[in-house]
Amino acid sequence: MFRLFKHYVPHAVVWLALIEFLALLASAEAAWHLYARQADFDAGAIGDRWAPLATFAVANSLAMMATGMYGSEALRSMKFATARLLAAVSLGVIFLSVVGFLLPTATLWRANSFYAMALAIVALFVTRLILTQTAGAEAFRRRILVLGAGPRAMRLKTLAETPGSGVTITGFVAMSAGEKAIADAVPRASIPNLSDHVLALGAGEVVLAMEERRGALPLADLLRVKTAGVHVNDIASFIERETGRVDLATTNPSGLIFSDGFSAGQRISRVGKRLFDIAASIAVLIVGLPLIVIAGIAVKLDSRGPVFYRQSRVGLFGEPYDIVKIRSMRTDAEAGGKAVWAAENDPRITRVGHWIRKLRIDELPQTWCVLKGEMSFVGPRPERPSFVEELERELPFYAERHMVKPGLTGWAQINYPYGASFEDARAKLEYDLYYAKNYSPFLDLLILLQTVRVVLWPEGAR
Repeated sequence: MFRLFKHYVPHAVVWLALIEFLALLASAEAAWHLYARQADFDAGAIGDRWAPLATFAVANSLAMMATGMYGSEALRSMKFATARLLAAVSLGVIFLSVVGFLLPTATLWRANSFYAMALAIVALFVTRLILTQTAGAEAFRRRILVLGAGPRAMRLKTLAETPGSGVTITGFVAMSAGEKAIADAVPRASIPNLSDHVLALGAGEVVLAMEERRGALPLADLLRVKTAGVHVNDIASFIERETGRVDLATTNPSGLIFSDGFSAGQRISRVGKRLFDIAASIAVLIVGLPLIVIAGIAVKLDSRGPVFYRQSRVGLFGEPYDIVKIRSMRTDAEAGGKAVWAAENDPRITRVGHWIRKLRIDELPQTWCVLKGEMSFVGPRPERPSFVEELERELPFYAERHMVKPGLTGWAQINYPYGASFEDARAKLEYDLYYAKNYSPFLDLLILLQTVRVVLWPEGAR
């Protein structure tokens, strides 16, 4: 996998994105020549139009990322990819229209854009079809050998068998007699040379998944494997890389302490993030004001009670603050005064509330909290103090999620369906820790783009 700004991206996705970016450039260039021939003028040198070509390719590439074109489902299913491609083109048209209004010389002419979009749809569809049908999923899967045959190794087997997984397990090696969860594991004693065994299986990586590592690490064997050019990884780092979350079951404090993560406090990144939050929150408040007004009128007509409500949440460094949201529940939703988890098909949600929650319109007033500096656009979603007290007692490392500002959207929100239970909180904590550990402006950009997908296809909204 490529590691871009501390975030891992599969090789297949990087190469596919690069190929499709080139296809977009080629479509824009072909459209330029097509229109030049139709209008009978000289196309000129390609260097004279590099800005419009690049803007077209970049806008549509970002739109494809935003609609999930590089997610596991889109890589497996052409039907799914085609539907998302059409949505991406629509977003691309909107983005190019805005850029064309602000910077007319940076985009293609209208006729050129029409031809370019039509050619791009065909080119991207054919490219994706050829790559998925000829190369196949197995060509892009990484081959690993697992040292261990206990419950941890079984977790890796389950992960590899998950649809969309990017790994193939070539075999398991039972490092002790007590590891019996994997029935077909090869005993270590029956392998004369572990390095030769790894190379014979064609494995590119060895993952340590023993139940007990103290005094059991085969250091001499691992050194020979490493010097043979095969990557060696522990199960916690492997799961973090493959799933985009910090696995609580296999992570320990020393692993987090000695990792290269948790650098969100860097001054340049912090200042840049704050400047973006200020500019973006002002823009959203201005553009979103009509939506807030319309939603507020609808809430008032639908049910008795105030349009807005305040609620205490836990913010940066565990400090409490109040968020402001458009009311989507009945005024007696928590008549007993005790915080209650939201549930699927929650009867406390009003008719209008159902739709504004689906579309995330109820969250718009929180941009005021972003402008004040209590929140950021991207970060872990803030929880209520009563829930935090309970979760900090029950879940390891829960307090560490408060080392970064809470956000309107986050890594957990784009990767995990809406959840409101202790089990959901544990799963979301794993994603939040990954964000806090691997924060970078690149990861923020990726989250913001993927938030578009969550809003357009709100599978998990409640």
